Amino acid sequence: MSQLKNGSSQCLWTSICIVLIVMSMAREAVSTNYGEALTKSLLYFEAQRSGKLPSNQRVTWRGDSALRDGSDAHIDLTGGYYDAGDNMKFGFPLAFTTTMLAWSNIEMASQLRAHHEKGNSLRALKWATDYLIKAHPEPNVLYGQVGEGNSDHKCWMRPEDMTTPRPSFRIDAQHPGSDLAGETAAAMAAASIAFAPSDKAYAKILIGHAKDLFAFAKAHPGVYQNSIPNAGGFYASSGYKDELLWAAAWLHRATNDQIYLDYLTQAETGGPRTVFAWDDKFVGAQVLVAKLALEGKVESREKITEYKSMAEQFICNCAQKGSNNVKKTPGGLLYFLPWNNLQYTAAASFVLSAYSKYLEDAKASIQCPNGALQASDLLHLARSQVVDYILGSNPKNMSYMVGVGTNYPKKPHHRAASIVSIHKDKTPVTCSGGFNAWYNNPAPNPNVLAGAVVGGPDDNDVYGDKRTNFQQAEPATVTAAPLVGVLALVA
Repeated sequence: MSQLKNGSSQCLWTSICIVLIVMSMAREAVSTNYGEALTKSLLYFEAQRSGKLPSNQRVTWRGDSALRDGSDAHIDLTGGYYDAGDNMKFGFPLAFTTTMLAWSNIEMASQLRAHHEKGNSLRALKWATDYLIKAHPEPNVLYGQVGEGNSDHKCWMRPEDMTTPRPSFRIDAQHPGSDLAGETAAAMAAASIAFAPSDKAYAKILIGHAKDLFAFAKAHPGVYQNSIPNAGGFYASSGYKDELLWAAAWLHRATNDQIYLDYLTQAETGGPRTVFAWDDKFVGAQVLVAKLALEGKVESREKITEYKSMAEQFICNCAQKGSNNVKKTPGGLLYFLPWNNLQYTAAASFVLSAYSKYLEDAKASIQCPNGALQASDLLHLARSQVVDYILGSNPKNMSYMVGVGTNYPKKPHHRAASIVSIHKDKTPVTCSGGFNAWYNNPAPNPNVLAGAVVGGPDDNDVYGDKRTNFQQAEPATVTAAPLVGVLALVA
C-alpha cells in the first residue's frame, strides 16, 4: 500500500474513531442521567401533591392547596395528586398511577433501595393510597373525582389560589363504576404488597379495601362515566373487563386466594392488545398471569397459556419481531397514539423491564414470529429505544424529562409550574388573569417541574416546546409512574 493510501486509510480510521468516541460519549452522558432521572421522577410527584404539604416537602415552590376538598359531601377528600397540568383529581387515572407506582416498588425494590430512593418511592405511593382510603368510606361507595373539569380547564390558576368549584363525585350501588372500582382495587392490592415488608398493619388495611372494591365492582356492573358524566369528557372508559381482570391478578398475587385465580381462568384474556395504559389494563393482567406460568406456580392449563401468549405477542410487537409491530418514529421511538404518546412508551417499557426479570428468573425466552427474544433483549429495548430516547438520545438531542440535562422542555403545559410561586408573590392569580399573565407568556416557566415527562414528539420526532401545545407538552402522572421502575432497574 502506498504512502498516500496509508495516509487516506489513517485519516478514514481517525474519522471513524472520532465518530465512535462522540457516540460513546453521548451514550455515557445519557446513562449517567439514569440515576438523576430516577430521583427527579419522584420529585415530580411531590410537585403534583394536593392538600396539606408535609414538613419534609422537597419541592418548595408549591404550597398547601384544596384544603376543603370533600366538604360538600361532609367527607375529608384532601390529599392525592393533581392529574396532569390542571388542578383536577380524576380517580380513574390516579388509581392506575398508583398501581404502576406500586408495581415499580415491588419489582424494582432492591434497585430502588440501592439508589437510596426506596423511601421516597414508598412516600410517593402512600400519598396516593392515603387518599384512596379516604375516597372509599364504605364498601360500596367510592369517590372518583374532585373538581369540575370544564370550569377547571377554563381557568389558569395555581392550585394554591383556586376559586373554581370543587364538587365531589362518587359511585355507589345505584350509580356503579366497575372500571373505577376495579382499578382502585388493583391499586390497593398492589400497594399492599409494596408496603407489606415495612408496614404490615397498613398493608392489611389496603388489602381489605381491595377485596371490598373488587366485590363492589363485580356485584354492580357498569362504566363509571355513566355515574360521573363529567369524567367522560376527560377520561372516558372503554369498558370494565380489563380492570376486573387486572384487579383479580393483583388480588391473587397479594393473597394467593384461589377465588381470584378462578376468576382469571374463567374470564376472557382480552386477546392481543396494541397498548397498555390507563384505559386498557389487559396487557398488565396478561403479564401477571404469565409470571405465574413462568414460575410454574399454576398448572399449565389452556387459559393460563393463552394469557402468556397474549403478553408475549405484545412484547414481540414492541420488539419489531411480531405479526403486528408497533410503529416507530424515524428516530426509533415506539409510537402508539398521538395524544401524550410517551405515556404508552413508558408503560410498554415497564412491561419489557418486568418481563425481562421474569424471563431471567425462569431461564426462559420468547419465541416471536420473527425470531427469539432473551431477557437481555427486552431490557435493552426498554433502555436503549425507550428510556434513552426520552432522556436525550433522539433526533432533537432533547430530554423529554424536565430538568434532566440542559436541553429539556422549558414551557410544559402546567398551571402550578407556569405561574410564579406563591412563596415569591402572594398576589392571587385570577381565573382569566392567569391566561393573560402566564399561559400566553412566551417566557419559560418560572418553576422547574423536575421529573415531569411531557407528552412527547409526534411520529416524525417533531416537538414544539409551547405551553399552548397541550397534546405534546402536558405531563401526566400516568407517564411518570411506570418510569420510576424502569429507571431504577437501568440506573
